[in-house]
Amino acid sequence: MKKNRLGNSDLYVSALGLGCMSLGTDEKHAQEIIYAALEEGINYFDTADLYDVGANEEIVGKALKDVRDQVIIATKVGNRWNKNHSGWSWDPSKKYIKEAVKESLKRLQTDYIDLYQLHGGNIEDNIEDTIEAFEELKSEGIIRYYGISSIRPNVIREYIEKSSIISIMMQYSLLDRRPEEIFPFIKEHSVSVVTRGPLAKGLLSEKWTSKLSEKGYLEYSHQELHDLLSSIQNKLVSENRSMTELALQFNLANDTVASIIAGASSVKQVRINAQATRSDSLNEDERKILLTLTKENIYKEHR
Repeated sequence: MKKNRLGNSDLYVSALGLGCMSLGTDEKHAQEIIYAALEEGINYFDTADLYDVGANEEIVGKALKDVRDQVIIATKVGNRWNKNHSGWSWDPSKKYIKEAVKESLKRLQTDYIDLYQLHGGNIEDNIEDTIEAFEELKSEGIIRYYGISSIRPNVIREYIEKSSIISIMMQYSLLDRRPEEIFPFIKEHSVSVVTRGPLAKGLLSEKWTSKLSEKGYLEYSHQELHDLLSSIQNKLVSENRSMTELALQFNLANDTVASIIAGASSVKQVRINAQATRSDSLNEDERKILLTLTKENIYKEHR
């Protein structure tokens, strides 16, 4: 599988990464999915201390322990579980980040993290304090690089201008094109985008008819979604081109995107996503049709 450079770092990540949040807590089942990902050429695994109260990191760390030097492990910090694990609060403080990373290292069974990401963020945060924590961890060799997971333009601009982040994780798909407005700014500063939610909760997969909801999706009503997805199906889906391929290749057609993080709850799903990622890139006609059919929406908040 093709590998792309993450920002201006020496990390080269597979065009498709495995989003580990949906692995579940059945260790054997989760390991089968992770091993299938490795077989497909995926070297990029994304987890978080929030997922399953740390159990996700434990499963990922154990499964990848024997191939640690061959993979990129990314995890996240900032959401602090309360004592009885009934909920969590936001804590991007330097003190908490430097405490939390120690626990993540233990669970992941490693002595360093390739990519440590802030799991959210508000413009009201003490951003300088947060950056200081990441920079110290980097200088100590505990993390190799850091990034943020955020869709907020104001937060993204602050971190790009004030820190040495190499990546930004953002929700991006044919049905959510809001990140495109800030892509040029991100690219200009040699930072990469890692996308999540590329299949829009299954609406951009082969099972899209069963995923339609009366609530619609973001700015799309139920009827708009039905008409849009029917048009894509009729105009572009063929024996040689699936809906999943179109969705993933749409993300990869933007050169600001280094990798797509897609979750998988089965081995079959991993293999389908990997095959779609390895398929032919969108041609100009396909891309034009998709851009014409879908909404060029923007973020209304967090300006």
